[in-house]
Amino acid sequence: MNYEFCIRTDPGLARENNEDSVTFDEPTRLGILADGMGGYNAGEIASGMATTFIKSELGRWLAQAGRHANGREVRRAMEICVDNANRSIFNAANSNPQYSGMGTTLVLGVFQDGRVMLGHIGDSRCYRLRAGKLERVTKDHSLLQEQMDAGLITAAQAATSTNKNLVTRALGVEDAVLLEVNEHKVEPGDLYMMCSDGLSDMLEDDAIEKLMLVEETLDQKVAHLIDAANANGGRDNISVLLALASTGSKKRGLISRLLGQ
Repeated sequence: MNYEFCIRTDPGLARENNEDSVTFDEPTRLGILADGMGGYNAGEIASGMATTFIKSELGRWLAQAGRHANGREVRRAMEICVDNANRSIFNAANSNPQYSGMGTTLVLGVFQDGRVMLGHIGDSRCYRLRAGKLERVTKDHSLLQEQMDAGLITAAQAATSTNKNLVTRALGVEDAVLLEVNEHKVEPGDLYMMCSDGLSDMLEDDAIEKLMLVEETLDQKVAHLIDAANANGGRDNISVLLALASTGSKKRGLISRLLGQ
């Protein structure tokens, strides 16, 4: 299975700084997206630490283990690397008063031949477009999601709630955090999208699906998704990572990178 990646991050229309961080490692097919939180520039410190640390440590492990490492081994490596990143952010927050309380959401994927291992913390999401149908393959770790699961509110009520940004898990806030990891089968033509809530809060799933279905390059899809989120208000930083699976003979290097700061 071959994968083509494209990433972009945008500050949106309401914020001067960008607390999102998104990256990928082409040789190991590792994608990572984080949405930071905290005062001053602490959020962008937390998200930047998360993506840099995990890309370096997990990328190194994946390069040594090879693409055929089994699911149990990959899951364990993800958990260990995320735990180490969590402790690094937590320690930085506790040793620097200006970073006190900082943390970040996280979604990461290890794309292998025929499967992807997805891990996430908080409300940054991963969607999959398959055979013309968009499906969200992560479940938010948020107060709203817990209320919906308990039957206390409906999805329609959640969409207009003032508690949208209250996450129940975040990287770096406590000395330990649970990474939720799930394995998914990948089929040729699958298009995976990781995003921060700056996109998912601005666009309904139906609108995201329509934009992802348009026949155009990944660069164009990412640009149109971010443009649509900004057109609907752009109230937060917006980050998107696309990963397209195929069985063709594309050479490495045909990777699209769009980094809008």
